[in-house]
Amino acid sequence: MAASFDGDPRQPGASAAVEELEPEAAPAEASGAPRVTLDDVLAEPAEAALAPPPAPGAQPLGAAMRTARIAAIAGRQARIVVRGAAGPVEALVAPEVDPEVIADAYARGDAVLIELCEGALPLIVGALTTQRPKALHLKAATITIEGEQELLLRSGRGAVRIREDGDIEVVGSRISAASRGLFRIVGRLLRLN
Repeated sequence: MAASFDGDPRQPGASAAVEELEPEAAPAEASGAPRVTLDDVLAEPAEAALAPPPAPGAQPLGAAMRTARIAAIAGRQARIVVRGAAGPVEALVAPEVDPEVIADAYARGDAVLIELCEGALPLIVGALTTQRPKALHLKAATITIEGEQELLLRSGRGAVRIREDGDIEVVGSRISAASRGLFRIVGRLLRLN
């Protein structure tokens, strides 16, 4: 039911139109839905009204990330020095992090990234490279170095160059090759000097 006002609502016909509107609002109250007033909305903090309820067993999102240095490490347990802290504290290596990565960071003196949660030990979640390495050590089950056009390995006056067409060039002041078993050289043409 719609009502309209023509003129001042204080005039005699206006009160009847207002009375016609009020009965339409009654079914909403009768349905049992709580009526929210402006005072109710203003009394609640805005963050509490917008934040979804925490899932059962979920950890609160109060974690902070910091950097630290490792003072000692043994397996998945470490002693770390957090910047700004008074002394070393105990920490754990996160389950998804390979402890050897953290051990390598300790050997190089690199920083680690830690996650701080209230009421729990700091968790080491990664290693940070903070300086260019003076020596690089690669260790893996398989290492692949691939260049689409050319691969060059060079140190001082020695070099090995591999080109995409299959040319391989080895240059050095003195080149030695040794084999504990059969040493085989096969080619259509062999040229010595």
